[in-house]
Amino acid sequence: MNQTSDKPRPTPRAGIMDIEAYVPGKSAAPAGVAKVYKLSSNENPLGPSPKAIEAAREVAGKLDVYPDGTARRLREAIAEVHGLNAQNIVCSNGSDEILGLLAQTYLAPGDEAIFTEHAFMVYKIYIQSAGATPVVVEETDERADIDAMLAAVTPRTKIVFLANPNNPTGTYVPFQEVRRLHAGLPKHVLLVLDAAYAEYVRRNDYEAGIELVGGAENVVMTRTFSKIGLGGARIGWMYGPMHIVDAINRVRGPFNVNATAIEAGIAAIRDRAHVERSVAHNETWLAWLSKEMTGLGLRVTPSVGNFLLIHFPDDQKHSAAAADDYLTAHGYILRRVSGYGFPNALRMTVGTEEANRGVVAALTTFLRT
Repeated sequence: MNQTSDKPRPTPRAGIMDIEAYVPGKSAAPAGVAKVYKLSSNENPLGPSPKAIEAAREVAGKLDVYPDGTARRLREAIAEVHGLNAQNIVCSNGSDEILGLLAQTYLAPGDEAIFTEHAFMVYKIYIQSAGATPVVVEETDERADIDAMLAAVTPRTKIVFLANPNNPTGTYVPFQEVRRLHAGLPKHVLLVLDAAYAEYVRRNDYEAGIELVGGAENVVMTRTFSKIGLGGARIGWMYGPMHIVDAINRVRGPFNVNATAIEAGIAAIRDRAHVERSVAHNETWLAWLSKEMTGLGLRVTPSVGNFLLIHFPDDQKHSAAAADDYLTAHGYILRRVSGYGFPNALRMTVGTEEANRGVVAALTTFLRT
């Protein structure tokens, strides 16, 4: 039986058009700028592992063949490096995909999901996409407040997202506090530990979440290859209990990780020397940048990631917007973070020595004008 409608075209279901689309940072400077330093996306200034590049090249002649739909060899490589069971790992097209799949699988209209006020913007997008209600919890000193998160839990809560370390602040929650958060959640609430920047953290009281996942039924940890050098390959992964792995494998795409990414990922994660070089470079220059920016009179949020959040004066002449325009005109691309609740701050990725020194020199001139 034919049914008629007065709607002139297909329309999204209720709530979809209320979602604010994710806006990535800019990646280009105005025409005429001699050299551009892209410091807006938290990419590795040392680039990808040379072994990953070679592995990707070797796949080029086999692009007509579908990849292994389970990414078994990639899961085994991850398991080998981190001491995990490969069966408890799901690989994905960036960790973003896993976050979306978790929301799609465990949220429904009427449910609530919690995250903190300066957390990754895609949490809200995925929560709303599932028809659920996002619950935003205020932070304390730009850090997740565990007591406030627990106070926000209601009978409708189904997921709690915790970015640890967080982007764009670079702050982290000590693992005893993460354990306290988990202990205070009802057993049916899923705790998602987003540890995208875990490789860079060098703190004795930090843990990405492997131990907690191993002993719980309602915790997963998500990770990515993007920050340590394979952002363009889009490889993410989740470590979780088998019942959650089983559910996610039922809803993910059948070939969600491409063949090039699989081979590059296997080579990259086993190239521990490249990882350590990258972490050592970051440790040196993150400290240097923090000291130099503070010396310029700018407030810097203490960061354990591969980026730092720089706060600018309130006067319009030296605001973040003015600084961004000035830096861009000189070839330095940083990230505006107004959408994250910081209208007068810029996020800067730790870059090469040349890029880092260049930004400091440019800001020195800018602040004196």
